[in-house]
Amino acid sequence: MLGRMYVVLTGLALMPLIIAGQLIWLNVEEGVRLRELGRRQAESQQLLLPQRGEILDIHGRALAVNSPHYNLALDPTVPEFTEQKPAFLARLSDLTDTSTRQLESRIENRASEQFVRLIDLTPEQRREVASWEIPGVILEERSQRKYVYGTTAAHIIGHIDTDGVGKAGLELEYNEYLKGQPGRRTLFRDRRGYLRVDAEGVVVPATDGETLVLTIDLIRQTIMEEELAAGVTEARAIRGSAIAVDPKSGAILAMANFPTFDANMPLEAPVSAWRNRAVTDRLEPGSAFKMIAASAALETGTVSMDQLVNTGDGTIEVSGYTLDDIARYGEITFNDVIVKSSNVGMALTTRPMAPEELYRYIRNFGFGQKTWIDLPGEVGGLLKRTNQWSRTTKTALSIGYEIDVTPMQMVMAYAALADDGLLRQPYIVAERRDVTGHVLWRATDDPARADSIRRVLKEETVAMLQPALIEVVQRGTATDAQVEGLTIAGKTGTARKVVNGAYGSEYRATFVGFYPAENPQVAMIVILDEPETSIYGGRVSAPIFKRIAERWIATFPASGLPTPQEGWRFQVQRGSLAPRPSTVVVSEESAPRSRVKVQTATDKAALTVMPDVLGLDARTAWFLLSSKGLDVQLNGTGLVIGQSPEPGAAVDTDVILQLQHHELD
Repeated sequence: MLGRMYVVLTGLALMPLIIAGQLIWLNVEEGVRLRELGRRQAESQQLLLPQRGEILDIHGRALAVNSPHYNLALDPTVPEFTEQKPAFLARLSDLTDTSTRQLESRIENRASEQFVRLIDLTPEQRREVASWEIPGVILEERSQRKYVYGTTAAHIIGHIDTDGVGKAGLELEYNEYLKGQPGRRTLFRDRRGYLRVDAEGVVVPATDGETLVLTIDLIRQTIMEEELAAGVTEARAIRGSAIAVDPKSGAILAMANFPTFDANMPLEAPVSAWRNRAVTDRLEPGSAFKMIAASAALETGTVSMDQLVNTGDGTIEVSGYTLDDIARYGEITFNDVIVKSSNVGMALTTRPMAPEELYRYIRNFGFGQKTWIDLPGEVGGLLKRTNQWSRTTKTALSIGYEIDVTPMQMVMAYAALADDGLLRQPYIVAERRDVTGHVLWRATDDPARADSIRRVLKEETVAMLQPALIEVVQRGTATDAQVEGLTIAGKTGTARKVVNGAYGSEYRATFVGFYPAENPQVAMIVILDEPETSIYGGRVSAPIFKRIAERWIATFPASGLPTPQEGWRFQVQRGSLAPRPSTVVVSEESAPRSRVKVQTATDKAALTVMPDVLGLDARTAWFLLSSKGLDVQLNGTGLVIGQSPEPGAAVDTDVILQLQHHELD
């Protein structure tokens, strides 16, 4: 008995030592691990999202920007939140006009055990919720992509999805540069359940995306889109495309498709509307392609411009098929074969050429291969190798059939004719910049980008062809493309469409050319699909080309414009987006061909009605007034609270806007 008592007493005496030893072991041996475990349970990593890079036009005007977007997320497992949950949801319901049942359902059906993104907030709502200081509530700030001009340049810029990933256009092509790199920082939960920044935690800052500076000008782009839309509507066509390029560099000046879509609401349009048909659609070009075959015939010495070609009664048989002209031309020069767009004349001219010769020149012009423009979805068209040619292929190619091309390929081929026979690579992103504005990359300085792909024609051959292209506009099939005081060179095209594997009754109408012919600054193509008022490119596409060229005159440096002659009628514009009435040069005292100051006679009909821009933001007001050819002076920042002249007044050029600073959030 006594022995048992000693054992018990000894055990009781040793118990404190055992407990103390265990505590020491826990504190020393396991303490580090347990403290680390506790810290991890109280910590979380917050993702720091980068700002997506902006997209600007060539003059720095913002086309795609970011606007702040606020989310309310919460951790419903925080005990203090559970206590305040009913009152919190009731207040949030009143603030956001969302039922408590909806809010509770989102919490109960959350995908994550710990977090749920509950609702979007306005800046005012965010400030109100922050003032409540509810444990477990997390207020997130995100960026929402904003396309400043909606439909303008939508096919070029493209759009992103809800996760901020590029889905079309430049947003897709340059997604890796635009998206930036996310960062992270450590948060810890205090005893009340609030998430706070850990001052000793690791912070990896986000790297914002790069800014893209494009080659397009917003004013020119808008003009092209307006005129293309008007032309498609007038011709009752199902769609249309237009591209303009600087023939000396390959820089895209504008690119448009109609119908289009609002890049801010892409899901409201069919996915087919997202297609940039200027680079994705293959088509047979028809007579616009005759210049490619004509240049090959000239370069190889098969024909000369003044050589006579007997087109007879305008009909020829080719391997069982009948080829017709729209009129009987009889014996005409090869120059007039081009001017009158004679199918028979082209067939007879290319007949002596070897298939390999014709194929080589067509291929050298870039057909059957991509242009490698920096836009997604480009196709290379279709050019059959000579071993796949039929008995009709050579003749068909001479007039633009049995070949599929893209509008981009066609305009680049004519750009080569405008640039003394040099075929260049088109591009639409001029620069990439970091957030400070530092240029990281410039297209013209990139050694990997070939400035000139190759020479496709001798300068002498181009010099022989260009007069014929000018005559096409002056007295041939494209007289509706004439712009007074501006020499246009170009070619029309009308091509029957293939429907379900066979030629039907539908056509595509094309006009492609360049100007001013003496020193080309612009090569441009306009294509209408299934026009109803006329199937001829000279009737429906050439007028669109003309109107764009007229309205673009003011957007180029004065040194690039033709020298006015006394009595000329021409359009006077100052950064205009809308046509202005013609005025007349009433005096010229300087020597002929010298630089002169033009004095104009302006009547009341030439005045513009002042739009109402009160309440608009400065950017929108400036853009609207500039579209009317008005010179705008801005006083202040923010929203327009006053304007002079008043809305509805007849004005000439000068407008003053009074702005008031306005906080958006």
